[in-house]
Amino acid sequence: MTDTRAHYDLVIIGGGQAGPPLAHAAANAGRRVALFERKQLGGSCVNFGCTPTKAAFTSARVAHQARRGGEYGLRIPSVDVDFAAVLARARRIVAESVASLDRSFEGRDNPRLIRAHARLAGRDGDRFRIDAGGDRMTATQVVLDTGTRNLVPSIDGLGDIRFLDADHWLDHDALPHDLLIVGGGYVGLEMSQFYRRMGAQVTVVHPAPHVTEHEDHDVADALQRVLEDEGIVFVLGHRATRFARTARGICTTLEKNGGGQRIETSDVFLAAGRRPNTDDLGLDTVGVRLSDKGIVDVDDRLATSTPGIFAAGDIRGGPMFTHTAWDDHRILASQLLGDGARTTHRIVPYAVFTDPALGRAGMTERQAREANGNVRVGRFLMRDNGKARQLGETAGFSKVVIDADSRQILGAAVLAFEGAELVHVYVDLMNARASCDVLRDAVHIHPTLAEAMQSAVARL
Repeated sequence: MTDTRAHYDLVIIGGGQAGPPLAHAAANAGRRVALFERKQLGGSCVNFGCTPTKAAFTSARVAHQARRGGEYGLRIPSVDVDFAAVLARARRIVAESVASLDRSFEGRDNPRLIRAHARLAGRDGDRFRIDAGGDRMTATQVVLDTGTRNLVPSIDGLGDIRFLDADHWLDHDALPHDLLIVGGGYVGLEMSQFYRRMGAQVTVVHPAPHVTEHEDHDVADALQRVLEDEGIVFVLGHRATRFARTARGICTTLEKNGGGQRIETSDVFLAAGRRPNTDDLGLDTVGVRLSDKGIVDVDDRLATSTPGIFAAGDIRGGPMFTHTAWDDHRILASQLLGDGARTTHRIVPYAVFTDPALGRAGMTERQAREANGNVRVGRFLMRDNGKARQLGETAGFSKVVIDADSRQILGAAVLAFEGAELVHVYVDLMNARASCDVLRDAVHIHPTLAEAMQSAVARL
């Protein structure tokens, strides 16, 4: 039981990527801090997102490379996937990560970790009331870090079937025989390749004419071709409008402009987006303003419409990435404990962790031309890079967009083996506001994949 008379300088509701490090920083600065988490620390990244998916994707890559043994002069007669063992390895890594987070709070009264669902319950003078498991306490300041959950769209028959999603895929030890993935965004594409490399037949249905529709079409189309080469089928421009159970699995009705088709598969994976966990936080009791989609409205200092309440991570809108949420704790530490200089005016790179991976930063070519027509684009094919040929990883390209006058980098896309790593060559230059000529004139080690980043700039 919590102390019903307790007052905290700072209460953090939710233990995602921002919550724990902010709790420790505030406690170390002399504030009395409580962190509420009703499930596991670490948020979606640690529990079912980044940590287990990348662990499982590593198993999938090893299987894929083994099947390619002949390309490297190796005889590997067969590759047998133990799908349950793959997931068990991923779960083991999750458990280790969660245990490490838990240990950081063990034996500490400040910050205090409280395992309960907490919600706001109005004010007590200039303090905020917090209800948690029937107990009540007060706080001077509150940070919301409750994250998001899988969006379940309103589709006829969806309630009658069992489906996989990004929140619960790790619980299903049986490998689907054939899988329909609803959604061709980042999650849908990553999971399509994972299940395909594990041995499932995979079809991706997406309502837009291109996958990852926020990317430039040349990038999106190249990524789609890579996945198609592995046997993944794409049905674009179609929406799933009905699900029905059948003797062998699930029949999905797809529609496009009044016409359509039916696809029967053993399993369905929903990857249609995320929904913020803001519907049971008592935000209305203190006047925190939400968008129509339940996102908490914040300014560039992560302050909500209610003074004294802040939001971090996915519930505050904007880029929904683990590294962005983690950086939110640095913004909040600056606002609550420091000089207030750090804000959300930042460059946020991201990646689609397919193989090859897509690393991205800044504007797309399309966005850059719309904002400033005086741009130049450099592009270099990975098949022309010596190290890529030696590795046998020649798919993809590096693409950089610059302002033609200042020569500063506006954006970059690296679709390549280790593309999520390589894009940081551009990210660091963008943060330094340096000319791309710095990269062009540098001496890079040969042979390396990073030479391809330099070669793209040299094409400008």
